[in-house]
Parts: sequence; structure tokens; C-alpha cells
Amino acid sequence: MERREALKKIAFLMGGAVSATTIGVLFESFTVLPENSSHLYSVSDEEILAEFSEIILPSTAKSPGAKAAGVGTLIPLIIKDCYPANLQAVFKKGFDEMLVLSKTKFNKEFLSLNDEEKKQLMNELKQQSIDNNHEPSFFLIARDLTILGYFSSEIGCTMAREYLPIPGKYDGNADYIPGQKAWAT
Repeated sequence: MERREALKKIAFLMGGAVSATTIGVLFESFTVLPENSSHLYSVSDEEILAEFSEIILPSTAKSPGAKAAGVGTLIPLIIKDCYPANLQAVFKKGFDEMLVLSKTKFNKEFLSLNDEEKKQLMNELKQQSIDNNHEPSFFLIARDLTILGYFSSEIGCTMAREYLPIPGKYDGNADYIPGQKAWAT
């Protein structure tokens, strides 16, 4: 199975958790993009995206967060390999604008921000995407890919959700224990 086909199936399964923009990108027909149309992300960019994703899905006492699941490395990979050139440009422009906003608003690099400052920045990006009628934006794409990447990772499937590694028969009438995690299998 090709990566794009797998992503389409994951996006379909996640349904309501992923925005229409991301689902649209995954379901549209793709062509091979010229090499010069893709934006390359550095290791420090991946580290920034890892911190960004950790704000969306932080570590808890019960499971590690998005950073531990490797989402910071996954986001640029999916952007480069699966998104058309116009959305790659939207993502890159928004990413660069976030870094500039961090410097102008807090006079610090993104990675130097404390947790409260990162949340303020995140809320501002979220509000901008709402004000733009949910047009494709860096925030929406990064948020959706964080959710997609986390809940399709080993950590997301085995620690954040209930996981039963032993194959068995399907039981659609399994008892639900209040407070139990959603099933990953």
C-alpha cells in the first residue's frame, strides 16, 4: 500500500478530528511535484514543530505527548510528500510568520518561549485562522497533522488509547468501563 493511500484511509477513519482542508488534500488526485516546488525543513524547524505539536497534545501522567511520538519530524515529511505546492507555500509562509511573531511579540526565538508565551502565541494563531473563515493556514494544517501523526503513532495507539495486542473475535457488545480510553484496535 502506498503512503498516500494509507494516509487517505487514516484520514477517513479519523473523520471529525481532521479538518476539511486536510481531508481535501489527502483525497484529491496527486501528481509528482517538481523538486524545486517543495520546501525543505531543517532539524531546528523540526524541533520547533515538535514543540508546537506538544502544545496541542502535551505529555500527561498517562501517556507521552506529540513530541515523544515524533510528530515534529512527521509534519514536514507529510507536507513535502503529500501536499500540493500551493499548500506547501501556505504552510511555509505561516511557519515563517509564526517565528517572526514570536520575535516581535515576545522578543524571543520560539524555542526560548516559556509555556505561557507559547500558549498565547498558539491562541493568536488559532484566532487568525478563525478570522480567515478557516481558510488553509499554517495553524490548521499543523494542528491536523499533529492529531493525525499522534493517533497513528505507536504511542498514540498503545498508550493514549486502549490497546489489545491479542487478536480475537470481534465483539461489538464489549462492556465499557467509565473512564476507559477509546479503543485503538
